[in-house]
Amino acid sequence: MKELACKLLVIGAGPGGYVCAIRAGQLGVDTIIVEAGKPGGTCLTVGCIPSKALIHAADEYAKLAEAAAGGSPFGLKATQPELDLAQAVAWKDGIVGKLTSGVAGLLKRAGVKTVAGWARFRDGKTVEVETETGTQVIRAEAVVIATGSTPVELPSLPFGGKVVSSTGALEMTERPERLVVVGAGYIGLELGMAFAKLGSRVAVVEAEGRILPQWDAELTRPVAKRLGELGVELLTGAKARRLSADGAALVVEDRDGEERRLPADRVLVTVGRRPLVEGWGLEELDLDRDGRFVRIDEQCRTSMRGVFAIGDITGEPMLAHRAMAQGEMVAEIVAGRRRAWDRRAIPAVCFTDPEIVSVGLSPEEARATGREIRTGIFPFSANGRALTLGTDAGFVRVLARADNHLVLGVQAVGAGVAELSAVFALALEMGARIEDITGTIHAHPTQSEAFPEAALKALGHALHA
Repeated sequence: MKELACKLLVIGAGPGGYVCAIRAGQLGVDTIIVEAGKPGGTCLTVGCIPSKALIHAADEYAKLAEAAAGGSPFGLKATQPELDLAQAVAWKDGIVGKLTSGVAGLLKRAGVKTVAGWARFRDGKTVEVETETGTQVIRAEAVVIATGSTPVELPSLPFGGKVVSSTGALEMTERPERLVVVGAGYIGLELGMAFAKLGSRVAVVEAEGRILPQWDAELTRPVAKRLGELGVELLTGAKARRLSADGAALVVEDRDGEERRLPADRVLVTVGRRPLVEGWGLEELDLDRDGRFVRIDEQCRTSMRGVFAIGDITGEPMLAHRAMAQGEMVAEIVAGRRRAWDRRAIPAVCFTDPEIVSVGLSPEEARATGREIRTGIFPFSANGRALTLGTDAGFVRVLARADNHLVLGVQAVGAGVAELSAVFALALEMGARIEDITGTIHAHPTQSEAFPEAALKALGHALHA
């Protein structure tokens, strides 16, 4: 097979990789992208998009079930709903198919050549790709490693049979009557709450002392309350040990060191993700590492000249939009433009019920700067739009320096607050001060009004709370 040559080779067509390739193609850079599966990566095919589709389907079902039980606050009545999970999964798969096709079309439009197969490095400029028609050798002036991550597997609970990863959970066409979730991070709680709304009896096992340990307790308190309302059994400070001998239950060691059995038709293991570094021939490269991750600088350069790395393989936060921003920047650097990347304004979103958003510094991180901090919190219970939606749990919180009022962080918990993440991120990106937020007119009635109200609270003169 004839060798291929290009200026830029991108390995992996996930969010970071395909964005990098598209932008490079737009800038006239001769680009090849290699992907063994469908374009879109974990996020589009088995992660972000399909999980949010399932969460939305669960919310719709829960509304019908609430109305059928006579508990709708809006006076709605309904007969007992029925669930066709296979149809919901088919709808979800249709969305994924549409988006993956769209990505393929965008790559083609940008003039990017796609090679389907698994790439393996020969050296820092050359890879060989195992394709359906044989081995294809590709040489490039610059290489971007965007191979992503994969779910962490517990040695005592290997994936297979009753034990599933988030990918397996999204493929189930029958609702498990009893679901045990191992790990109370954002993936475990997002999916666990969705299945609880679909009618599964859900138990969550978390080794730490509380849920969502990466978020502060003030933000997670409304989520913990909602878990109770959904009937989710929560075991914190507990460790998942093994499946029982008959396979009908998960054996758990509780915080007192006692073993107990949690009946389970399925066990969903969500204890984190690890960078996908195996199988690419990375041992042929001299790359500095941070643990299992590839070390990069502020321009995503690795320790080898002409080799970049982006996305999950470079460490936390493992977020699709972080990878996309990195990919766009690297494409422009390869094209000869001057670019740098700053992680301070990356929003993190947890699609639990209610949702959580955080941008910038947390309260603990802000205090750790050694400066005096101003904090303002505005509850959605005082927001007209939230009340009309029947979803008034939660709040918006603004953190700023006390001396010059520079905004350091913004957090929120509440229904639909994921949609506020952009305005929070923009405030940090533009170097806003509290007065910039309070001086910006926010439309009424919207939940976004809680943002300037929280800023006013930080100044000491909130209007509506």
